[in-house]
Amino acid sequence: MKFIPYTILLLWTLLYGSDKYFDNHACQECHEKIYEEYQHSAHAKSYFNDELHRKIAQKAEPHTYTCARCHMPMADNLDDLMTGKAKPNPNNKTHTDGVSCYFCHTIAYVKRSHAFNINTSARQAENYKPTLYGGLKNPDKSDKHSSSKSPIYAKVVCTGCHAHKLNDYNVTVFRAMDKDQDSQSCIRCHMPQLSGGAEKINKRARAMHVSHKFLGIYDASFRATGLDINISIKPDRRGITVHLHNKMGHPLIIQPARVKYLKLSILRQGETLWQNYDKHPSEDHDAYFEYSYQDAQGKKIIIPATATSVKMNNLETNTTKTLHYKTPPLKKGDIIHATMYVRLAKEDCQAVVSLKDELFTKEFLLKEANLTVL
Repeated sequence: MKFIPYTILLLWTLLYGSDKYFDNHACQECHEKIYEEYQHSAHAKSYFNDELHRKIAQKAEPHTYTCARCHMPMADNLDDLMTGKAKPNPNNKTHTDGVSCYFCHTIAYVKRSHAFNINTSARQAENYKPTLYGGLKNPDKSDKHSSSKSPIYAKVVCTGCHAHKLNDYNVTVFRAMDKDQDSQSCIRCHMPQLSGGAEKINKRARAMHVSHKFLGIYDASFRATGLDINISIKPDRRGITVHLHNKMGHPLIIQPARVKYLKLSILRQGETLWQNYDKHPSEDHDAYFEYSYQDAQGKKIIIPATATSVKMNNLETNTTKTLHYKTPPLKKGDIIHATMYVRLAKEDCQAVVSLKDELFTKEFLLKEANLTVL
């Protein structure tokens, strides 16, 4: 029997066996660099390797897994997971692949809906083609292999999962995009151009490709780019003003488990003269950004699945918040230090679900700024 190279067999299967789910490793065959980037991204996180998501899902809905709609979108038994007839299976590739290559590259269109938007894949949508399938021979001529030219990827590919999510009481659980926003700004920031071709066999010697790291809160250098902190001293030198400007294409807080807060200190000869809170950053309410949920009786609850109302201190996209503080009289040489921190799981959340991963148990630097009094 004549040997058929694996790559050719794979591509033949991709082209003619489109009913089959192709796991992330299938894409690695040609796109090694993109696969490596993806493996370090938030999209590669799943129910099984994201402790916070898994434990909140288990706490919020112990008998069902409706989060699968966005967190396990290619599950071959999605309806059963969402209705409780099945549980996430660590031996099922359609469960463990997270937001997989196959999922994003087969989205045909996104239907806007009230509680959450709905992704429709090409294999389900009449007259819509996927952008996944293509061959090494004349790949640029394949209309099924040109994501960059697809209107889906310019307009709506992010909106299916990243627009909004409301619970059964019409309370916001997640909101990253407004109703008139498209995916262009998301892609511009989170998928920047990187050097090198996208495929293993770079026949056209492409110099650049679109990053699949999906840069975000987990990347220290990237998270520092979303916020500006500017400090000024009041004319009487008995106070300071801090301007926080959100440069991101989404609100400062988009996920209810997270919190971002400002720590202000005035240092004089190495000693702390003043700070904007004594024991906990939530004491400075205006500089403590979070979602806060209540039930029908007005009692605070942490996991928002059953919340009937929400209060939030947030900073919308491209807006500035101005904070005023009274301080002891400032002297020449005093140093005003401003630091914005983020916790991926705020302390209230950690009190409800036990978390071992230090990613969720410590604070991370978001941005800092200093001003020396002259």
